[in-house]
Amino acid sequence: MKNNRICELLDIQYPIIQAGMVWCSGWELASAVSNAGGLGIIGAGSMYPHILEEHLIQCNAATNRPYAVNVPLLYVALEEHMELIIKHKVPIVFTSAGNPKKWTATLQSHGIKVIHVVSSRKFALKAEQAGVDAIVAEGFEAGGHNGREETTSLCLIPMVADAVNIPVIAAGGIASGKAMAAAFALGAEGVQIGTRFIATQESSAHQSFKDKLLAVDEGDTKLMLKKLVPVRLVKNGFFKRVAEAEARGADVNELAAILGRGKAKKGMFEGDLENGELELGQIAATVDVIKPAAAIVEEIWQEFTDACQRMGSVIA
Repeated sequence: MKNNRICELLDIQYPIIQAGMVWCSGWELASAVSNAGGLGIIGAGSMYPHILEEHLIQCNAATNRPYAVNVPLLYVALEEHMELIIKHKVPIVFTSAGNPKKWTATLQSHGIKVIHVVSSRKFALKAEQAGVDAIVAEGFEAGGHNGREETTSLCLIPMVADAVNIPVIAAGGIASGKAMAAAFALGAEGVQIGTRFIATQESSAHQSFKDKLLAVDEGDTKLMLKKLVPVRLVKNGFFKRVAEAEARGADVNELAAILGRGKAKKGMFEGDLENGELELGQIAATVDVIKPAAAIVEEIWQEFTDACQRMGSVIA
């Protein structure tokens, strides 16, 4: 895409970025999206260091196009992850869930572009001050971990785009070229898409979770655990336990005990749809078919260009 700062910054054909989702986005999905002209991301938040290294080796072998790794900055083995990213010459890192200031300069000194995910204008400004190359503005509609402010993409994207000078990537509630065109109208120069890329042949999500995604309807997800770590969940048995605890005023310690360890793996990777943690965005209600990742990139881009042409004709 000509005259687009995200395409120029990341050296990609289309400003379409596949989100780095825990348990769902390994090297197969990331390389497929990158080979299709977008930017694929390995979700490192669910990986031990030796597992991440395996995915980096496989991804480097599967594509000669740029790809990225998403690293939550609160991750226990953060330093080991960063060492592996530098060792294997990953070109781009998406950071989230923490302050990017500590690692941005270090990564950039190795030629690595740094993009930080935020859910508010305040944190967008802090990320820009930390020196990141671009920002992902993620609205309340998004799946997975989210902002307590519950700011929707329609409000957040223009606020962030007007506040910073670096490129803004829109996320949250985007699964189509029409939504991409809307995000660009609000000031974004790229989009990050998560939920739709779970419904791909290359996604590492369990087939049962993919099938559940196709069955999700409006109102079947809700932002929960705001006292602990806000996350959008599909309504199931695990969700009900969380909701009951929150309704009676459970404190952080009790909520942490309910969350425990391994609930996301149990649900999204192992396919326990009742007792596992299932993270999906509101846009899941519009997804009804599993496709190859490349087909989704192509479909979104075509729909985006069609929508832009249609808006141009309306204005004319």
